[in-house]
This record gives sequence, structure tokens and C-alpha cells, in this order.
Amino acid sequence: MVLKAVIFDFDGVIADSEPCHLAAFNRILAEFGIELTKEQYYAIYLGFTDYEVFENIRQNYKTDFNGRSVEHLANRKAEVFQKLIRQADHLIDGIAELIEELKKNNIRIAVNSGAIAADIKIMLDGTGLENSFEVIVSADDVEKGKPDPQGYLLALKHLNENSSTPILAAQCAAIEDSKWGIISAKKAGMHVVGITNSYPAKELAGSDLIIDSVRHLKISDLHKLCS
Repeated sequence: MVLKAVIFDFDGVIADSEPCHLAAFNRILAEFGIELTKEQYYAIYLGFTDYEVFENIRQNYKTDFNGRSVEHLANRKAEVFQKLIRQADHLIDGIAELIEELKKNNIRIAVNSGAIAADIKIMLDGTGLENSFEVIVSADDVEKGKPDPQGYLLALKHLNENSSTPILAAQCAAIEDSKWGIISAKKAGMHVVGITNSYPAKELAGSDLIIDSVRHLKISDLHKLCS
């Protein structure tokens, strides 16, 4: 096997956006007397789509959100998040250089994220990476978020729609920062690089390679995973 594609998670891998997500959730939840701690958010909700977060809170806190729908709350949270993220320096250190190196080596590049498409677009605007990804799968494109493999399988399907020769799952490396993402990629049959941006190495069990920074990741490392 040879490496043909790298599929990135977004939040926590390309963008350091989780603090803004948490702040946006809490701004909406404050209306209902609910506040998520950083520990709660990272232990339970990281990797969930916005809809899944609000649905989980609705069940766990036994609230009907004063009659407001999960969809309504998710839309409001997205508006708050977009205001916050515009004020943040959120691109992960070294990610632009890694993406440029992959492109130079003709490695196909995609994103599989639990974020909504509008959030991803805003986070990419002005970074120089706006047109770097051949495929972007967002929460809008899937029925089930991570750890379900649907997003990774869909990203691979779209890559193959523009491929002269089929790309196999075993020829893909996923870069993830959470156990949910790692499980998702593994279920899809891909190799996984776990990065300790959000969790310590012990929380990234199942990864084929664990790194502390994308600056430590070489193209040769990715090729070894698929060989």
C-alpha cells in the first residue's frame, strides 16, 4: 500500500477553535441556568455536532429549553461562535506548512469535521488555506457524527469521484485529536495519527502514531503507516 490521501479533522487539528465553541455553547445555555465546564466539554462533548451537544444536554439535564428546538439553539450558537472566532488567532501552529508539504508531494487532502460548513468557512477565511482542501465533509453532510465512520467514508467517496485510480481506505491517513475521531477513522479502515492538542497521549489509544505537534509529522511517517 502507498499513501494517497490525508483527511484532517478540523477543530483541534487545523483550528484551535474549541475554546470558542465552549464559550458559544455557554452563552446560549446561560439562558437556561446551565453551564458546561471545560472538563465536561472535553470529556463528553468534544467531537459531537452542535445538534448532538444540545440534544445530549436536553436529555441529561431533563430540560425542554423553554420550548425552543435543538435546531434553533444550534443556529443561535453558530451565530455567537462566528463572532467569537473572528476575534481569535486560531490556526494551529505548523498546519499550513504541513498542508503545503502534502500538496508538493501530490497527496490528496480532505477534511472530515463535526463542525457545520458555515463555521469551517469562517475559520478558513483569511488563513491562506481557503482552497487547500479538495473535499470538506461537515456536520451538514452526515446523519451520524463521530465515532460513526460515515463522515470518513463520505470524504473518501468524494475523493474517488475525482480520482483516475481508486483510493482505498487503507491508503488514507486521518489526523485526529479525540478518541471519537480515532474510532471513526478506524471503523472506516484508515490509519490514524493522534495529536495531543486536546487530550494527552493516553486518551488517544488506537492511534497508529501519536504526536505532540504537526511540526513533528513528516511525509515519510505517513507513508510508513500505509506501507
